Amino acid sequence: MTNKAGRTRRGALLALGVTGALLLAACGSDAKSAPTTVASAGTTAASAADTTAATTAGTTGDSTAASADTTAASGDTAASTDSTVATDATVATPATDNSGPVNLNLVAFSTPKAADGAIEAAFAATPEGAGTTFTESFGASGDQSRAVVSGLAADVVHFSLEGDVTRLVKEGLVADDWNAGPNKGIVSTSVVVIAVRPGNPKHITGWDDLVKDGVQIVTPNPGSSGSARWNILAAYGHVLATGGSDDDAKAYLTKFFTNTVALPGSGRDATTAFLAGTGDVLISYENEAILSRQSGAALDYVVPDQTLLIENPAAVLKDANPRAAAFLQFMISDAGQTEFVKKGFRSLGNSITGVQVDGANDPADPFPTPAKLLTIADDFGGWSAAADKFFNEDTGIVTLIQQQTGKTS
Repeated sequence: MTNKAGRTRRGALLALGVTGALLLAACGSDAKSAPTTVASAGTTAASAADTTAATTAGTTGDSTAASADTTAASGDTAASTDSTVATDATVATPATDNSGPVNLNLVAFSTPKAADGAIEAAFAATPEGAGTTFTESFGASGDQSRAVVSGLAADVVHFSLEGDVTRLVKEGLVADDWNAGPNKGIVSTSVVVIAVRPGNPKHITGWDDLVKDGVQIVTPNPGSSGSARWNILAAYGHVLATGGSDDDAKAYLTKFFTNTVALPGSGRDATTAFLAGTGDVLISYENEAILSRQSGAALDYVVPDQTLLIENPAAVLKDANPRAAAFLQFMISDAGQTEFVKKGFRSLGNSITGVQVDGANDPADPFPTPAKLLTIADDFGGWSAAADKFFNEDTGIVTLIQQQTGKTS
């Protein structure tokens, strides 16, 4: 089904739903009962439900999220912001030109499921978001982006990498100026961390410990996962940050992949594999480690002295319902960013303070400043240059090292 055809069918279904609601109201039925949300704050990081939205698309091998969980964001679950939350990041939510029940299709990468669900609920509790429900699809970022191109219905996309949005721009599905605002299209941030077994039995303190004999690494596959690409560039970049050359960094990555024992399809799949007993260390987002601990998972994590700032973009599709733009603005408002923080993400510009983050190494001071925080723009020349240099299918540094070490899947 084409993207346009999918939206036409959805519009027809919405029209039928509204007509039915009016008929029920005329008969005295209670058609205004509060919806409920599937994406609750209690979602566990290791839950299989996080990956059920991804199915295999034909013979492509891509885990495209062809099925989706329909969630209704309840005003009863809207989270209040802390009184000490900074107000300088407040963004006015634009008025929508429609009102009443609206269903938005959110297509996202796997790790922000709990945060996105909390933001949906908070948005539905606002005047701008009243009556909004969400159909969600979560999976590996690259696979999700390709699924939208192939026709997966989407109003809002929340991906791991900029390139997964620009793919939609090239297909004419997202406007060219999607990243023209002050936040440059970014809605969530984190850093790369090293998750370890409880008590840190391998005594992991940083990147150099990962390439020692006997250390088994789990990290997502850079062929499908945006999380993986952040992880690999953080590992490579730490060598440069400590005075090494590109050749030194390539040698390090060769040892890194030699010690890698699993390359799951997404960041969430990698967490699930690690919690099931695979490997000694998991390379992951800081927020994923925190959410796992919030959910009762047994792991510790280390924030390396040299790590990489993760910046995740979101965008609205050109033919999206106008309510989608209001939701996107809510994501970057103080209220939206507070929900991200509660689930372990760092806020844009560190604008949100004073929030207790359960699961963090220090809940009262959850986001330590690394000695050296690398960025894609400053240290890798931006995603376009980094994608070609490291992940080009024929000549990429990472691609070739994976082939040389036999660690391609």
